[in-house]
Amino acid sequence: MSSTTHSPIPPTMKSWLYSSTQPSVISNLSFTASAPSPPLPSYANQLLIKVFTTSLNPADHKVPQHATIPFTGGRTLICGLPASPGLDFAGKIVSVHPKNRTEFEPGQLVYGCLARPRTFGTTGEYILADANDVAHLPEGVSVDDAACLGVAVRTAYQSLKNYLDLSKFEGGSGPRVFINGGSGGCGVFAIQIAKMLGCQVTTTCSGRNIELVRDLGADEIIDYTTTNVTETLKTKGLVYDHVIDHIGLPGNLYAECHHFLKPSGVWVQVGAGSILTAFWRAITPRFLGGGRRWFVPLMMANSKEDLVEVGNLLKEGKLRTVKDGNRVWEFGDVKKAYELLASGRARGKIVIRVAED
Repeated sequence: MSSTTHSPIPPTMKSWLYSSTQPSVISNLSFTASAPSPPLPSYANQLLIKVFTTSLNPADHKVPQHATIPFTGGRTLICGLPASPGLDFAGKIVSVHPKNRTEFEPGQLVYGCLARPRTFGTTGEYILADANDVAHLPEGVSVDDAACLGVAVRTAYQSLKNYLDLSKFEGGSGPRVFINGGSGGCGVFAIQIAKMLGCQVTTTCSGRNIELVRDLGADEIIDYTTTNVTETLKTKGLVYDHVIDHIGLPGNLYAECHHFLKPSGVWVQVGAGSILTAFWRAITPRFLGGGRRWFVPLMMANSKEDLVEVGNLLKEGKLRTVKDGNRVWEFGDVKKAYELLASGRARGKIVIRVAED
């Protein structure tokens, strides 16, 4: 196994940094061309990777912000500051540990997802990643597409694979699934994966995104800008076997779900505005207005098996990425890109070019 670096590592790198989580991670983001580069791998399973592209996720900024330590001026429990946000990446192995026993060697193209926000996040040119969080880039898959195969697609994959028992529907019509928020980073993948599994899909989006979600396979579309989503679903009766909520709105949707989600169904909460909101919905009893169905606040498990599987699905053409604006953003626009992400108006994934080979 190789014990030397594939190429020299500069002492500094280009990066976007935040030094405080208050009032928000995004408001504190600033660019520097001279951020300290990460050190060489410190244990046998660690890899030093040059990031070519990254895609953004709400967890990039929400997790460190929700983990703010009170009365510290914006320090966070998650990582040391200053830090670069970002979890998803595609790039190239630069260095491995001298005792490397992994499947990876310098020079190989890879993609992956950091297990949590770290000091060296993926909006910097170099990161340190555990080999369990990295996979080889499939042949024929671009780094721009591979950078989308992190948090969002595996959240969508796990929200269906882990909580929907398809064996109950063998020999009959597929399960009916309601996906609240079909045009965002998770939603565009959830629709495709649900259809792949044989589900009938109802989803919500704004009028401008109807064509997009229909093209992804949605069978029924509710325009939340012109329709009362909760009342529309209630009129359908107990027809849904599974719900995935990426939005957390309308606020009464979970409390009223016993009108449209079958007693055996599961409500998987991916987005709820805040961690506190999701927690409150999970513990509120029925007599205080809580829901009457099994509620699962989903945090993505950083599974290598799932990482490889979604890469294969993309390679085989069974899954496709949706990039906001059908483009890859410039590295200088990271802060603007995060502001768009936080607005909730992004279509699919926001992908950013970090560095060239």
